[in-house]
Amino acid sequence: MYTVGSTVSEAVDNVFLFIIIISVILLLVVTFLMIFFAVKYNRKKHPQSEPVKQKTWLEIVWTVIPVILVLAMFFYGYKGFLLIRQVPEDALKIKVTGRMWDWSFEYENGKRTDKLYVPVGQNVKLLMKSVDVIHSFYIPVFRIKEDLVPGKETYLWFKPQTVGPADIFCAEYCGQRHAFMMSQVMVMEKEEFEKWYQYDEKSQAEAQMEELKRIPAVKLMDDYGCLSCHSIDDSKGEHIPLKGIFGQKKIVIKDGKEIEIVVDEAYLRRALLEPGAEVVKGQINQMEPATDLSEKELQMIIDFLKEHK
Repeated sequence: MYTVGSTVSEAVDNVFLFIIIISVILLLVVTFLMIFFAVKYNRKKHPQSEPVKQKTWLEIVWTVIPVILVLAMFFYGYKGFLLIRQVPEDALKIKVTGRMWDWSFEYENGKRTDKLYVPVGQNVKLLMKSVDVIHSFYIPVFRIKEDLVPGKETYLWFKPQTVGPADIFCAEYCGQRHAFMMSQVMVMEKEEFEKWYQYDEKSQAEAQMEELKRIPAVKLMDDYGCLSCHSIDDSKGEHIPLKGIFGQKKIVIKDGKEIEIVVDEAYLRRALLEPGAEVVKGQINQMEPATDLSEKELQMIIDFLKEHK
């Protein structure tokens, strides 16, 4: 058994445990009977076979017992299904957006993150949507999974029981970088979460980012999804920084070989149109070719990166 991360985990685990126990018992009974009958009614012991007499009671037994077992499995499974679909009224509501190939989370106070922060012992309802293709939000430790369908809002809920991180995956194949569409749930103590939730994160870097998004080139990059993996402000984190990149020297992998290049206009153009041609050492290419950008839009982004120091 994996770690039990939520109340839903217990319901799912109990159903699986019940089905496994029944299956093992049936396996042992059927195996025993097969061996028993093979030995008892061996041809050497009974060279002359006798007609089998019909036993109605036996037919009833081997029909009724499987029906009861299947109905019992259905009953326990349906109880778990109802638990998963009936959301408590006091649940904390968080919006989840899936896109190729990342997750984003928005709280009721407007706070946005790329990881899911929740308080331990608190009911949480996720309101989920996809902006491109079908994704499937999956947290193995919590035993929850729900599809995100373009044009339709789906939901699920859970109540985390243990403090700490838990992995989030996409369980529906969604393209080239599907395997890298990962994030984390950060389960926090209630007091710690409340401080985090109420903290005003309108820092200088965020204010700078909001100001930058007024620039047409930045808005274009944001709309195209560039800023889901890259940063153009002074914030520090997992995003690959683009601020001041023009003129820098980089070690890239090209045709399986390491070469040193200088980030110039030609390189930026190749990076946008052929992102897998020259990948910076230590990084993984997750970009789609920007072939749907017009020449004017492409040049707008390149000019911005040249000047953004």
